[in-house]
Amino acid sequence: MKRFWWVIAIVGVVLLNVATHFCVLRLDLTDDQRYSLSAATKQLLDELDAPVEVTVYLTGDLNPSFQRLKNATAELLEEMGELRPSRSPLKGDFADPSSDGEFSKEGLTPIVIHERAHNGTTVQQTVYPYALVRYKGRTAVVSLLQNNRGMSGEENLNASIENLEYAFAEAIHQVQQTEVPKVAFLEGHGELPEQNVYDISLALSKYFQIDRGALGSDPYALDGYQAVVIADPQMPFSEADKYILDHYIQQGGSVLWVLNGVRFSEDVLAQAGYTPVLPLDLNLTDMLFRYGVRVNPALLQDVQCLPVPVNVSSDPQQPNLQPVPWYYAPLLLTSQASPITRNIGQVSSTFASPVDVVGGEDGIRKEVLLATSTATRLIPTPAEVDLGDLNPDMSTFRYQYVPVAVALEGRFPSVFAHRMVPEGIDDSAAGNGVGESSEVSRQVVVASGSVIRNDMQQGKALPAGYDRYSGMQFANRDFLVNAVLYLTDEQGLIPLRQKTIALRLLNDRRAHEQRTQMQLFSTITPVALLALIGLVVFLIRRYKYM
Repeated sequence: MKRFWWVIAIVGVVLLNVATHFCVLRLDLTDDQRYSLSAATKQLLDELDAPVEVTVYLTGDLNPSFQRLKNATAELLEEMGELRPSRSPLKGDFADPSSDGEFSKEGLTPIVIHERAHNGTTVQQTVYPYALVRYKGRTAVVSLLQNNRGMSGEENLNASIENLEYAFAEAIHQVQQTEVPKVAFLEGHGELPEQNVYDISLALSKYFQIDRGALGSDPYALDGYQAVVIADPQMPFSEADKYILDHYIQQGGSVLWVLNGVRFSEDVLAQAGYTPVLPLDLNLTDMLFRYGVRVNPALLQDVQCLPVPVNVSSDPQQPNLQPVPWYYAPLLLTSQASPITRNIGQVSSTFASPVDVVGGEDGIRKEVLLATSTATRLIPTPAEVDLGDLNPDMSTFRYQYVPVAVALEGRFPSVFAHRMVPEGIDDSAAGNGVGESSEVSRQVVVASGSVIRNDMQQGKALPAGYDRYSGMQFANRDFLVNAVLYLTDEQGLIPLRQKTIALRLLNDRRAHEQRTQMQLFSTITPVALLALIGLVVFLIRRYKYM
């Protein structure tokens, strides 16, 4: 009978091993769920019907921080690969970029990092934090490293690990698409010309087909576009134009509004040293108010701002340019609670206006994306901006965290409900007008046209958010790209940017100062503990059998 139970046990162990070979069971017991894929990623992988090849170029003799990023990438690809059937596997490999011809075709530049060794010398290292995703002959580039101004190296690497699932999911979605979605930049209201939105258009062209054009009389003119971008208009919108936009939103369309609340002239300011500032009436106040926001016709000054060069020399023959805070160019803080702005740096702006959230319990979710710092001043219009007045009374900077950009999501009420179709709209195409509320859609309102504008230098477009005087690059491009991806996200991938992994850092100074003690403790303690256990066992046996 005893032998029978031994046979049953052996057979059970064999069957259990066979079962685990075909059925993989993993439990993620971490607080931050770092080893779990989201439902959106799983659905995306389930829709693949051909093999996916992922080549990672983060290889070589990496420091511990980059090795952690490499390990996290390998773990993510392994987790994704286990969800794919054998007929369409997801295979991840690590390769040397110098020997990969596909990598050289993409024109990706390496990143050079400088580290200080324990002996005080500086070590230079070249890393390639990129990956290529290939699917059915299409290729997408994945940037593994986040490089955000204002974050330490460890914080940037931790943010990179948090963003891995989104980065790979977005790349897989990009190569999976058979038709390129379209985004429209509106014209006809004094919007920024193509050359001044070239940088953001180039960044969006990685994901979308970019079209430009003016609205006509057809209310369905914007159908087929996943999002509409309105970039710093200067002239009022007609009722017909508003009807077409409202009709587009009622059908579930998304809009990125980048507007100024005031009218000013930077050319006059540069030539005369001052410029009047007046309210800018775009005839959109009623429309935006119905949707849940109001762009106030006021100016913001903030102590956290860009510098401007000012000549402080009394001799005109020997100018002495010194940086002076330009309070009309606030550096906007980004919300870490939104997937649009999480883990990105400050956004630069000039002549920004405050945004009010209105509407109360209207069922529309409103989320502040950009805000000023803790010392802000509001200037009502009409007003005057004078370059000679660069030392305002700091006691007047009494406001804090004033919203400048807001995201809206929900069913928006129509501005033209129970109203006649405006003059200029094709009545035959308008049908029965509009309904009470829209399909679920999204909007983003930014109250500073400079956020999307890029300057020109010697006929070439500079990056959006680049300050020529200080040479600093701000996160305008990342913010705008994320905003458009949020507006067009039908797969639910953008919330993956909110994934959080706790950063648990060692005290570098203490670790360096107590390095010898820690090494001795970690080496001697296990041996001493093992010897103590052996001694206790020996004494017990001696007492028992003596």
